[in-house]
Amino acid sequence: MPSRIALSFLLPLLLAQPLAASAAQPVVEVYKTATCGCCKQWIKHLEANGFSVKAQDVANPGDYRARFGIADEHGSCHSAKVQGYAIEGHVPASDIKRMLATRPQAAGLAVPGMPMGSPGMEGAHSDPYEVLLVKKDGTTGVYKRYR
Repeated sequence: MPSRIALSFLLPLLLAQPLAASAAQPVVEVYKTATCGCCKQWIKHLEANGFSVKAQDVANPGDYRARFGIADEHGSCHSAKVQGYAIEGHVPASDIKRMLATRPQAAGLAVPGMPMGSPGMEGAHSDPYEVLLVKKDGTTGVYKRYR
């Protein structure tokens, strides 16, 4: 009898655990071309930092960039959406987490181009780059600088 009572208390906790884990991991929807290797590496970076990723291969990721309110001048090889925010390019997971924690009034974050040393673009050297906070009116400000 005591084991039935214990089971009746433990079973709901065990069943709720996957739900709590999925709530703790925001889902990032990524739109990329099928052949882009750096996009795949960026997705691995997100997953290694606790994000769940739903990747979709599309003919033109730029269509999604425009739909999400990010100008072409801030474009990169992939576009993403997480909790209502746009993510353009090789934005570090730590900056996405910070944005989700602070919830700024913005369209999202962007790393224009494909700077060496950014997540998914690791290599022999690293170039300095900036993560931009893209406001809903299209203006930008520096969210974080990497040197």
